[in-house]
Amino acid sequence: MELSSPRFKAVTISAGFSFWFFIIANTLDFFTIELFAIFVGSLVTITQILAIRVSKILDSFAIFNTKIFLSIFFLGLISLYGIFFRALRIDLLRLKKNNDSYWLDIEIDNQRIEKQY
Repeated sequence: MELSSPRFKAVTISAGFSFWFFIIANTLDFFTIELFAIFVGSLVTITQILAIRVSKILDSFAIFNTKIFLSIFFLGLISLYGIFFRALRIDLLRLKKNNDSYWLDIEIDNQRIEKQY
């Protein structure tokens, strides 16, 4: 972001704040299209007008927003994998042999793999 133009930084910050406004407003049950349009319009206008003056602040907001978004995204993704693997009884580490597990059986004969399903 440090090499980007201040106008582009302002657009990305506006998009990030609009995303968080949408999520928080929906969570608190006061989201309306009109309120969202007013928020986005005023935010884009203010950030575009002040883009050159607050370019360094926009960098720090972008870094902060990206860290929060990516951490929430990866935590959600890892949680979904954990839920799916638990539901499908998949043992990734093959710690124990289960009859009801979906891991494939491998037969080893003379130091090579004979068949794998």
